Amino acid sequence: MEGYIVTFFTQQSRGLDGVSVAHWIIDKAKELGIRGATLSSGHEGFGRDGRYHSENFFDLEDRPIQVDLVLTPEESELLFAAIRKKQLSIFYRKTPAEFGNTLDI
Repeated sequence: MEGYIVTFFTQQSRGLDGVSVAHWIIDKAKELGIRGATLSSGHEGFGRDGRYHSENFFDLEDRPIQVDLVLTPEESELLFAAIRKKQLSIFYRKTPAEFGNTLDI
């Protein structure tokens, strides 16, 4: 199949509708019937504001988080439409990709 690898970058402390932005994306993807999503926690990074975000003993909630999804073009449109509807500003990377399951080849 042809589509995209989409990665969203956020912080654990960012919230939307009572949950973290990362979990909102995962919940929305599941609601839209997308096959899966992976949430990964980073140790340290900095954002467009220039502030460092890190996983340390004193500031566990500000650690960098990324959500990775492999999407068809149609799934990508659905997810980005839901994000636009919420007026959510979030940095992302969208890369063309070929994907599938090894048992299907």
